[in-house]
Amino acid sequence: MLIKLLGGIDFIAGLLLIFGAGAKLPSALLLVFGIILLVKSLFGLLKDFASWIDFLCGLSFIILMFFQIPVFITMILGILIVQKGFFSFL
Repeated sequence: MLIKLLGGIDFIAGLLLIFGAGAKLPSALLLVFGIILLVKSLFGLLKDFASWIDFLCGLSFIILMFFQIPVFITMILGILIVQKGFFSFL
């Protein structure tokens, strides 16, 4: 059950990165998803690739609060985390 909840968070975060990176999202939303993903990445102690995806996506959410990240970077990170979230439902 916990894996499906965390996978759902991954899936929503990925959709936000793919479709919401060009739009000006609220800072509170970016901060909440950034912190959740950073904490999730620390659960894996950054030992595997999935933890690094969470870490980079969390950093990108926090950086998006202050700066505009190029769209292709957010698209790549969004696709990776959506894929990770999708496979947690299988």
